[in-house]
Amino acid sequence: MISSQTNKRIGQAMCDYSMLNDGDRVLVAVSGGIDSLVLAWLLEYWLKKAPVHYELCAVHIDMDLWTKEMPDANPVEQVLKEMQKTGLPLQVEKSLPIDETERNCYSCSKLRRKQLFDLARKLECNIIAFGHHKDDLLETLFMNMFYSGNISTMVPKQELFSGRLTVIRPLAYIDKQEVQTIAKKVGLQAVSNLCPLAGSTRREHVQSMLKDIYRQIPGAKESLFASMKNVRKGYML
Repeated sequence: MISSQTNKRIGQAMCDYSMLNDGDRVLVAVSGGIDSLVLAWLLEYWLKKAPVHYELCAVHIDMDLWTKEMPDANPVEQVLKEMQKTGLPLQVEKSLPIDETERNCYSCSKLRRKQLFDLARKLECNIIAFGHHKDDLLETLFMNMFYSGNISTMVPKQELFSGRLTVIRPLAYIDKQEVQTIAKKVGLQAVSNLCPLAGSTRREHVQSMLKDIYRQIPGAKESLFASMKNVRKGYML
């Protein structure tokens, strides 16, 4: 179902950062986007062949974006229920209250992450898995330089709260196109994004800029990604 090269890169990321160990209990954060759906499918698929044993729990934070369009059903919940038929535990939680006048990508992300941390503790999960991939890491690098004045990005593995909780990103070495290819092969389809801010976010502006760079400079994506592991500190201010 997954090409050998894509499978190899996912496995390499898992190995390079020792993402999973025997006895881990993993909360998979599922937004309804194709990246998180593929991650949930992948981690369950790997349960059958992984050299370590871990437990999975899929969690969706309902941001109440579908209330007007589909008042009687959350489409993400419907997709997860289909996946649950294969044995993946499911939990849907309503998001914490947010002032609509203050709704933006940063505040929603911060609120959702706080809620996921609390849920991980309640569910006794020591791992949270996110579906961020190579393109996400590169976009975050440029967003932080453009808008925050620092050089940083999301990392494939990050220990938090003195090691009591670990965030992992198993898709960190593959790009968006590879994620979409997996989704097509296994029959996964993303839920429509009804966020009122979709289409005009900072991330989308950076995505557009990077696409232009990749078209103009062959190999730029791989070189930029490699640069995040090759920081020459003696030549930084």
